[in-house]
Amino acid sequence: MAYAVKEIFYTLQGEGRNAGRAAVFCRFAGCNLWSGREADRASAACRFCDTDFVGLDGPGGGRFPTATALAATVAAQWPAAAGGTPFVVLTGGEPLLQVDAALTAALHAEGFEIAVETNGTLAVPEGIDWVCVSPKAGNALVVRHGDELKLVYPQPGAEPALYEGLAFDHFLLSPMDGAEQSVNTAAAVAYCLQHPRWRLSLQTHKFLGIA
Repeated sequence: MAYAVKEIFYTLQGEGRNAGRAAVFCRFAGCNLWSGREADRASAACRFCDTDFVGLDGPGGGRFPTATALAATVAAQWPAAAGGTPFVVLTGGEPLLQVDAALTAALHAEGFEIAVETNGTLAVPEGIDWVCVSPKAGNALVVRHGDELKLVYPQPGAEPALYEGLAFDHFLLSPMDGAEQSVNTAAAVAYCLQHPRWRLSLQTHKFLGIA
């Protein structure tokens, strides 16, 4: 299959359990919960997304005809003398609209450890090494186990207690961005203090001014 990619870039993972780790981000175009157009936000299944995943015009973006071609482009972003295990984060939008076993095999052939950031409404293909699910209120979860569940907080209808019975290794709260960010951050801190199973996850890339 062909893959539609918004952008591919090398940076530090900004949030979650892998925060601070060098990674190639491969952001796929498209999402099943929002078109990405502001005119549709009010009627979207997810209304608070802060990511541009529309089009193929970002750095390294484009349409890739094969898994091998996309994996080679991802590999070219990893510094030749970096050392360690190359790490790629497949994100979006919703990457699982496009990510398949052929792509994970091609990325593994390039030596990458593969993480995916998904809303959890689509099944995870074979070959993903790290599964991060970020549930969105009102949307049924298909992915009910993985490495980390990172919940944007607060979300009416997506309270943390609803997810504690799922088989994830790590449970994280990420304060919702926007006009109420300071209030949301204080609420997330308070919740983590009262429920220490949950760990606070901040979007450090925004503080640092990196992609």
